[in-house]
Amino acid sequence: MAIRQNLDLPPNLDTASFLGEMNRHIHLFEEAFGLRISVNGPVLTMVGEEEPVRQGARVIDELTSLMAAGYSIREEEIRQAISVSRNSPHISLKDLLSEYVPINSKKRVIFPKSLHQLEYIRAMKTKDIVFGIGPAGTGKTYLAVALAVHHLLKGSFRRIILVRPAVEAGERLGFLPGDIAEKINPYLRPLYDALFDMIDVEKVNRMMERREIEIAPLAFMRGRTLNDSFVILDEAQNATVEQMKMFLTRIGFNSKAIITGDTTQIDLPQDRYSGLLEAQEVLKGIEGISFTFFSDVDVVRHRLVMEIVKAYERYEASKPSPPRAKNATEKQPRSSRKTS
Repeated sequence: MAIRQNLDLPPNLDTASFLGEMNRHIHLFEEAFGLRISVNGPVLTMVGEEEPVRQGARVIDELTSLMAAGYSIREEEIRQAISVSRNSPHISLKDLLSEYVPINSKKRVIFPKSLHQLEYIRAMKTKDIVFGIGPAGTGKTYLAVALAVHHLLKGSFRRIILVRPAVEAGERLGFLPGDIAEKINPYLRPLYDALFDMIDVEKVNRMMERREIEIAPLAFMRGRTLNDSFVILDEAQNATVEQMKMFLTRIGFNSKAIITGDTTQIDLPQDRYSGLLEAQEVLKGIEGISFTFFSDVDVVRHRLVMEIVKAYERYEASKPSPPRAKNATEKQPRSSRKTS
């Protein structure tokens, strides 16, 4: 049975920004909750089934309150708020904002946009070793870099070290032009992109000159002890078993390590087992180590990224199961893994 509910909008709300161009934001709510929505001055009216009206009113009330408080809410944030209300109805936008990460730069405050991102940030704030595992676009690396930058600028750590495996996917390093630094740079570019999104390029360059920020391939970590550092290992699914153990045992005093990866995107040769897969088996249950697992509902890139992730998952699920490979995500007997 359809009901009608009126919602008073905050008096200092920029109504035009909330409505969106040609009422585009209102159409998002109507489509998501199956409502008919109209706005007459300071009053928003919703017509629809009781439960969708209740959910829609809650999301709109929270979003308009945030906008009235000065937060900039864009279309993607509205889509994410709707997604959170559906998948995690016990989590409010205020809960998410309570774990914001200030960067102290010209960029906006960074805050989690899903339940798993909220758990991830809380884990990074309280644990010394944190694994973030899941598909592309879920904010694993971006949030880790944001927290690292925040701590560095606050003086909690002396340096940030950003690490990636330089796995050769179809093209060998030796055939690429340039010296070793130029050869490995393409593998590290995503880490630069995350940094430049938070700090001015000139400031990043100065911090790198002072060794406050280091970006390096995983192989260069051997033999080092990383004290007073915020260390991020990105694309960890492409670290071998030996490399993962080597990396984890580099962590020194007053240091934090964040390991991110997607176990569905392993580029290692079939005779090498992923160190990220083995770490999930070996390290579970250890106090001080946390695992956060993301899914397609956590995707916060362009809305089509979520649809692409879902489409590939449906496609893979419909294919006949191939013969078991060395990097299959099922647990493998340790004796079957070639680690030499």
